[in-house]
Amino acid sequence: MKRWKTIAASLLLLAPLAMGQEAKDEKKRLENAGTVMKEILDVPDDIPQDLLDKARCVVVLPSVLKAAFIVGGSYGRGVMVCRTGKGFSGPWGAPAMYALEGGSVGFQIGGDATDFVILVMNDRGRSSLLSSKVKLGADAAVAAGPKGRTASAATDAWMRAEMLSYSRARGVFAGVSLEGSTLRPDGDANKNLYGKEINAADIVKEPASFAPPEAHRLIQRLDQASPTLKP
Repeated sequence: MKRWKTIAASLLLLAPLAMGQEAKDEKKRLENAGTVMKEILDVPDDIPQDLLDKARCVVVLPSVLKAAFIVGGSYGRGVMVCRTGKGFSGPWGAPAMYALEGGSVGFQIGGDATDFVILVMNDRGRSSLLSSKVKLGADAAVAAGPKGRTASAATDAWMRAEMLSYSRARGVFAGVSLEGSTLRPDGDANKNLYGKEINAADIVKEPASFAPPEAHRLIQRLDQASPTLKP
């Protein structure tokens, strides 16, 4: 009995340390997402300006590995930032943590780490992501996005899509299909990051001042690139 009490006491002492490390991991992920978004938006041949101006939310998943989709239960992890204000039309707000799982992603991204960016183009796509796990291509229409700042986005495929997805690997940025994979709020990561139980829908309504300092680079770069929604 004494031995089990000692083990239990040790676990109680280790729990705060584990939670602290997990919070650091989430903050590092935020920093990486900010770096990815800045690097992508700082080159000419990136996301078309009119699409970014129409996006309600942006999902950034840095350094996703093919191996993560081969081993069961593993996935890519990242962050979603949405516009705040009436009708989600204002400046970008606080980030919520998200997870990308399975599907055919593992066969598309090769052996190297790949960054993904997903634009959420309408209120239906935003609402579905905030409420539950979404299977891309089934629960929400997704298409590989066009690139180039002046590229025309007025095609049926892109105009019908609720989400447009991109990948970057080995410095090559391109539209990529994520059909068959799922995207969901990462409740544990949000708890680790904010230190309390809080759901994604509540987080994204908060202003940028609510976000951890590690998210400021991501938010500021999006505000600089597209400060308000342009339907």
